[in-house]
Amino acid sequence: MKGMKELKIYLFRHGRTYYNEKGIFTGWKDSKLTPKGIENAKEIAKKLKDKKFQVAIHTSLSRSKDTLKEVLKYHPECKKIIQDDRIIERSYGFLEGKTHKKIIEQYGKEKYDKWHRAWDYPPKDGESLKMVEKRVKKFISWLKKYMKENKVNVAISAHGNSIRVFRKIMENLTIEETCSLEIPYDKYFEYTIKVD
Repeated sequence: MKGMKELKIYLFRHGRTYYNEKGIFTGWKDSKLTPKGIENAKEIAKKLKDKKFQVAIHTSLSRSKDTLKEVLKYHPECKKIIQDDRIIERSYGFLEGKTHKKIIEQYGKEKYDKWHRAWDYPPKDGESLKMVEKRVKKFISWLKKYMKENKVNVAISAHGNSIRVFRKIMENLTIEETCSLEIPYDKYFEYTIKVD
């Protein structure tokens, strides 16, 4: 349609962390990027080098901020940085800081699988993917409005589970498809928002 402008969202996962490497439930714990994780971040940065965005969003966790730092090296046009924990990683509650191996040994594979990736099965004191979807939905509504009002492209440094539900909403995926998504460390997802 004539006069329609296309705005872009560039969404990517933080690089690999020490907890990721050791197979530990991370959630809201602040695990730092490994040297490999910094390489992941640099790879994303190179892939996004020729894209243009004026606003960047990260969470309060250092892995999200440090990945974004690498990306921003190529983007002097990005003048505004926003912290928003509606896109923070899913809270794993009592599982945080424990290894996947230990949880399987203690509670069995079936229970582990449910806690790890079932849609509506929160671990004690933690969130399910369904609960994460609630806050990510609110974030997306706000984001679309913000982009339209300010006519900006946006880069988002997020986390595996918040990206999973972000993709569910933006790509109209089923719950089953969402739960089986793998979110790589070296890939970005691009979405278009149309504005008058």
